[in-house]
Amino acid sequence: MEKGIIVYGTRWCGDTRRAKKVFENMDIEYEWIDIDKDKDAEIFVKETNNGYRSVPTILFPDGSILVEPKNADLEEKLKAYQH
Repeated sequence: MEKGIIVYGTRWCGDTRRAKKVFENMDIEYEWIDIDKDKDAEIFVKETNNGYRSVPTILFPDGSILVEPKNADLEEKLKAYQH
């Protein structure tokens, strides 16, 4: 099975909620991981972002990562994943 898009975030973060809305609007599936509940995921996010809990941190199947992207940047990246 091909690994899909993974969104690391928190339930209370406005940027995370905004990014999730972009996924919904574009009808793109993703795996959601709450770093407040998954310590390994929190460690990954902090290692990726120089010690900061910067969310959303979005990992794509091609290995690329977007951190706290603007809607336009996220929409551009997600066009490749639309069916």
